[in-house]
Amino acid sequence: MNWTLEVVIVPVSDIDRAKEFYADQLGFHVDHDTVIGDEVRIVQLTPPGSGCSIVIGKGAVPDMPPGSLKGLQLVVPDINRAHAELVARGVPVSDVQKLGENPRPTPDPLDNVGFVFFADPDGNGWAVQQISSRA
Repeated sequence: MNWTLEVVIVPVSDIDRAKEFYADQLGFHVDHDTVIGDEVRIVQLTPPGSGCSIVIGKGAVPDMPPGSLKGLQLVVPDINRAHAELVARGVPVSDVQKLGENPRPTPDPLDNVGFVFFADPDGNGWAVQQISSRA
């Protein structure tokens, strides 16, 4: 039996600002933006190529302090290209960092150990890791 992670709730203070950041700056696809009255709104966004989405909203999502989610991680085949795309889109992002050493040689020395880091406007923390074998 497969157990797939499909949705992660990301706590934000301003739904429209967060939607703009994730859709316009990060390039996440807006799956839906559903309003159910004045107190319930659910926005689901999915990173390109991902099987897991994020949900931001109010009312029908767990109440968590905005910016309290840390350690979300995206995986890309080319960390330098990902870094360049984030910079071009105006996302404040760290420089490419090499964290640790591979236990065996890889075609690219950044495979598995190349990372960049950024936060959304509320401070939810994201990492991006290079793993080219998944390309």
